[in-house]
Formats: sequence, structure tokens, C-alpha cells
Amino acid sequence: MTTDREPLTLDDLKPIPPEELILRRPPEFDDPARERRHRKERLAGALRLFGRLGFEEGVAGHITARDPEYPDHFWVNPFGMSFKHVKVSDLLLVDHDGNVVQGRYHVNRAAFAIHSEVHKARPDAVGAAHSHSLHGKALSSTDQVLEPLTQDACAFYDDHSVFEDYTGVVNDTEEGRKLAAALGSNKAVILRNHGLLTVGSTVDSAAWWFITMERSAQAQLIAKAAGNTGLITPESAKLTHGQVGFELAGWFQFQPLFDQISRTEPDLFD
Repeated sequence: MTTDREPLTLDDLKPIPPEELILRRPPEFDDPARERRHRKERLAGALRLFGRLGFEEGVAGHITARDPEYPDHFWVNPFGMSFKHVKVSDLLLVDHDGNVVQGRYHVNRAAFAIHSEVHKARPDAVGAAHSHSLHGKALSSTDQVLEPLTQDACAFYDDHSVFEDYTGVVNDTEEGRKLAAALGSNKAVILRNHGLLTVGSTVDSAAWWFITMERSAQAQLIAKAAGNTGLITPESAKLTHGQVGFELAGWFQFQPLFDQISRTEPDLFD
């Protein structure tokens, strides 16, 4: 391979076989301890990104990662700690009864009530993300769903639902069960008068679905405020969902963001 200081020759212009090019893939593990560490690093990184993107609202909001060895337990951010400050060592491990079994802080009761039932109802969901982000809250306070107005929004075409039954802060598991039932088999749910919640087969994809859903909500609200909007046709929206809305795509889209946060804020690994 030539450097920038060397002239290119015809041999240098031959196509490189695709199998020799770098394409990142999700790691595979045969050791639950290594997989646990990986999930916790992704979780701490996702929380830092949520903080950087302005998704915090006081103590509200939580992202969880199912434990790879004890699937009825999950890791979650501490109650009352800024997303921007969370380190791997700060994360809590919570059991199926809501007890903290690893960690030094309390768990947000709403985090347990919501996420325990979501993880229980969705064995495929390794990660789940919820926060009171501005545009998610705004969209949830209308009678709208996320419409196929943009390519990015098509990731949620026929793949998100609405939980209509707002009755206050979710503090009991019965309310969490209703929320999980509303989510169904979808990747996301709009919690009416509350915000957004997303799930994924990795922490990475769950976090990415939340980020792009929040941005798509923002785009929809801006577009509708600006004037008449034009929907992508159902046929094209369904096709685009198959191109951008699958789990590997969600995982892959998260990688550049994780690279940014891990390089600029390496203390998250402490």
C-alpha cells in the first residue's frame, strides 16, 4: 500500500476484495464475565451520550442492560446521578424484586417498574432506553404517532406503538406490565404525555433507536409547524424499514457515537 508521499501506480488502483475491507460486527463472547463488562461499558457510554445530547430532565430517565449470566437481573444507572457523570463502576445490578445486589446507590423506582416488566415481556431485549427528551415529550403530548416523513423515521414504520394510559409516575409493576403490553413486539413505544421508550437486542441498538426516534420526532414537529407535509408511500416506507430498521443497522449506527464518547471521555470505563 502506498503512502500519500508516494506516486500511485496502476497496481494501486486495482479493486480491493470486499472480504479484505473492514466492516465492524457485534462481538461474540464465550465468557459471561467478558460479555458483562462489554454490556456495562456500552451502557455507561450510552448514558454519557444521552447526557451530551441533552436528554436529561433532573433525575428522570434510565437505560438498562440485561445481565448475560442472570437474565432476570439488569444493570441500570444510579438514581440521582447525572447521565454525564456515570462510570462503569457506578452501575447498579438489580434483581427481579427490585433489590440492588451490586452497587452503592439507590435505584430509581420507576426504572425498576418499567424496565423489569419490559425485559420480562421481551426476552430478546438486551437493552432498553427511556428518558424525558424534549421532542419525545412534545410528540407524546399530541395525538400523533411517528409518521414516515423521512428516511430515518421509516425505521419505526409499523414498528412502534402508543401507551395511552398516563396515570402519573410509573411506580408499580402493574403499570409496567401495561406499558410492556403496549410495546408488544415493536422496537419502540410512545408513552402518551410522558416520552419515548426503545428496546434492542443490544444496548447499542436500543440507545440508537432512542436517539434517532427523538431526532425524527423533532423533524416531524418542525415540518408540521412549517407547513403541509408529504408522507412516504406505504410501499416505500416498508421497503425503507427493511433497509434501515433491522437490529444490525441499529447496532452499527451506534458505533461512531460510542467511538466519540469513549475517546473524549475515557473515564467512563473506570
